[in-house]
Amino acid sequence: MTIPAIEGQKLCKKYGDTLAVNEIDFSIAAGSIIGLLGGNGAGKTTTIGMIMSLVTPTSGSVRVFGADMSKEPYRVLHRMNFESPYVDLPHRLTVRQNLKVFGMLYGVAGIDERISSLASDLALTEFIDRPAGKLSAGQKTRVALAKSLVNDPDLLVLDEPTASLDPDTADWIRGHLERYQSRKNATILLASHNMGEVERLCDRVIMMKRGDIVDDGSPSQLLARYGRQNLEEVFLDVARGRREPLPEKEAAS
Repeated sequence: MTIPAIEGQKLCKKYGDTLAVNEIDFSIAAGSIIGLLGGNGAGKTTTIGMIMSLVTPTSGSVRVFGADMSKEPYRVLHRMNFESPYVDLPHRLTVRQNLKVFGMLYGVAGIDERISSLASDLALTEFIDRPAGKLSAGQKTRVALAKSLVNDPDLLVLDEPTASLDPDTADWIRGHLERYQSRKNATILLASHNMGEVERLCDRVIMMKRGDIVDDGSPSQLLARYGRQNLEEVFLDVARGRREPLPEKEAAS
């Protein structure tokens, strides 16, 4: 039996009287690219936090490569990494120093060679020895992606990976992610508000609203289910509750 890359069972998180994630069940196959979508307050960030062992579930469980992340995260953390342009690296350290620190934390062998490879692949060479606090928003995004790839992870969790990038650079980053996933057969969990990005990259989309999973399917299945031309329209339908999915027979016709 193949072990899922990520599996949530009755996964629940409460903050006082606020229910952030409401006993959700999901299973993500290894080697897939999954979009996690929802408006602000949908529960995406909390779900990601529980997957990464940064947030302890109130009840239920989440497993990554078979390891219970609330009890034995040490078994798999070295196979995972996370990227968000909204999480700053230490400003006084240079890009090289930041990558070296994270590489050492992950026990990466040949870290200097790995940094050189990432600098070349992600066009960091020009500012590799510049303090992180003196980078532009787009440069910071590329460095954050390099940090997330430093340990060559089997599971890559991305939160808005192309935020603040111009269209050309964003397209290049998406291409890099596609090539990385193909080479590594990595699992990628992508939270994004860029629906074009989700349509391009994702095999499957999980949609959340107020802590619940309200829909789940491939981009083409969701478009057919809601009778829409693009995922942005589907997202608005779900977020605003303005349109119910079509009956199964009608969606398939």
